[in-house]
Amino acid sequence: MRVLLIDDHALFREGIVGLLETRGIEIDATGDSSEGIALVASSKPDVILLDLRMPEMNGIEVLQKLNELDNKVPVVMLTTSADDRDLSEALRNGVKGYLLKDMEPDELISSLRDIVSGKTVVAPDLTSALANLVKDGDSADARVAASPFSSLTPREMEILCHLAEGESNKVIARNLNISDGTVKLHVKAILRKLEVHSRVEAAVMAVERRLCNRKMMSD
Repeated sequence: MRVLLIDDHALFREGIVGLLETRGIEIDATGDSSEGIALVASSKPDVILLDLRMPEMNGIEVLQKLNELDNKVPVVMLTTSADDRDLSEALRNGVKGYLLKDMEPDELISSLRDIVSGKTVVAPDLTSALANLVKDGDSADARVAASPFSSLTPREMEILCHLAEGESNKVIARNLNISDGTVKLHVKAILRKLEVHSRVEAAVMAVERRLCNRKMMSD
């Protein structure tokens, strides 16, 4: 089995590389999302391990890019987030696994082998969340589809909430540790997806829908 790991945390990357190599598993690893996308073609992995929250391009955005490239390699989110919405978003975008970073090493190896064999694996701690998603089924999908915010990525939603706080691009860039240019691109995408013409309109929509009451999570 050959694994590609895309995760911006250097210590975590080194730990996973060491773990898998001691089990005889080949692994390529990078902390750069764009480089990770390029490595899919050159390293020919059997499975991709992907962090959810990363600078510049988060895990969902990487996943969407891979989908656009018609990627056939199973992708697994390996994250600290046990949030129902993150799980739902990942599954909607086609992940074959959603695993938590605090899992036991043997469980990780076993899960990867199951995923490579064609199974979909979700962390045991998220079983109830998965059951709720399945139970809600069509009605939940209808509610999401009806929302103009359903097409926003987690990063775009995060930036929208900063817009709702009245923050400038420079302040948002500093808070999220990304470039001004990246913020501008995200804001442009938000306005296009929400079909509004100004950041003020987008911020008002977010406030009216009370989308940003929840404290934003971090990895």
